[in-house]
Amino acid sequence: MTNVEKQLEIEKKRLESMKVPEELEDRLRNALHTAVPKNTNRRITNWIIAAACLFFILTIGYHFDAIAYYSKKILGFDEVISGTLQRLNEDGMGQIIEKKLELEDGTELLINGIMTDANQLVMYYTLSNSNGLDQSEGLFSPKSITGFLTNSEVESGTSIINEEQTEIKGTMSFEPVNPFAKKLTLHISQHLENNQVKEDSVTFPFHPNKAMQTEIKQPIKKAVKVDKGTITFKEITASPTITVIEGRLNVENFDRVDLSLNGVELLANGKPIDMLGSGSHSSLNGKKFEIRYDALPDQVESLNLNVKQFAGYERLDKDFSLKNMKDAPYILNKKKLWVKKLSMTSEGVQLTVVTEPDVMLDGVSVKTKSEIIPLNTTVNEVSTTLPDGTEGRERTLLFNTESKPEGLLIEGIHYMKSYGYEIDIPVDK
Repeated sequence: MTNVEKQLEIEKKRLESMKVPEELEDRLRNALHTAVPKNTNRRITNWIIAAACLFFILTIGYHFDAIAYYSKKILGFDEVISGTLQRLNEDGMGQIIEKKLELEDGTELLINGIMTDANQLVMYYTLSNSNGLDQSEGLFSPKSITGFLTNSEVESGTSIINEEQTEIKGTMSFEPVNPFAKKLTLHISQHLENNQVKEDSVTFPFHPNKAMQTEIKQPIKKAVKVDKGTITFKEITASPTITVIEGRLNVENFDRVDLSLNGVELLANGKPIDMLGSGSHSSLNGKKFEIRYDALPDQVESLNLNVKQFAGYERLDKDFSLKNMKDAPYILNKKKLWVKKLSMTSEGVQLTVVTEPDVMLDGVSVKTKSEIIPLNTTVNEVSTTLPDGTEGRERTLLFNTESKPEGLLIEGIHYMKSYGYEIDIPVDK
């Protein structure tokens, strides 16, 4: 075998192992389509075309602009991102964009790059203005990203501003985009003077072949009973950037206890995966929820869901005396309540109470010598510090009565209850 033949064989193997970017493929196809057809032997023609492609790639080397962004790190975001996103960025798993848009006040918006998978699109952006950035005006408000069969709303974001207040580096997470889209458009709102709002947009290319593949996507289809209903876990989607659990809620008091979903743990290989957030929304089929966790480890031997805590309800039907109020708390089974202040005002009785942060009172009334007056409304709900130094919640209860109450009636409490239900999620090994 001659040296030329050896070189051709080496390059042939290299070509077979690489994926040609779409821009380069289109360029070659267009060049071939414009060539004048000749009546020659098909085998010879194919060989000439292959040789021409090989010559073209050897001529440009492997540094053509269309190839250059592959396996590149999105630079300048080390202080903004951490953990999984930082590791993926170090591995060059993003797509460089470098698309600019000038905002109304002269601020430059630069979309540095994106990172996409089945669960989300993460956009890396920079805002810069040598005259200073006014964050209070909300000049840059991302709304959505659209494209072919795509209308992805913004979900969350984080950013950091430099000491000179002239540059902001940030990331913004959007709902996942359609893998068949070739172009994406970012839609933003600019808040101008006189309460005016200007809609603007910037379009950039999208390369679906840079989207990271889903690692695990499978149904769970398990239901757990809680005090006021049922939680149904439908499916898990684990992608390189994030892990998402989706399901349906039929729980009467879900909205009465803050962050109920935060009591659901995901464990991989027996160790908890960090929770990144949760949310719910109403739909035609009831209330749906989504819990987001960090990415799973590279090797997954076991997956488990642990409903460690969730919204619960305790029936009390208790009458607490208000005749001789003390600093000691009233005991609501395992929870505590402090009566801080009782005031008689022109608007009625104001009773200021303090509870543990997860407690919501239910069926509250006050009792006078002659009648029972139900709660009218609750005002001035704030965080406070309990006597033992832990966090608590203070609120003022208003009752429409001119008589001084002698007792406080409480039918029950909503609170974060410990359950400890475990669900095994099968893993293909």
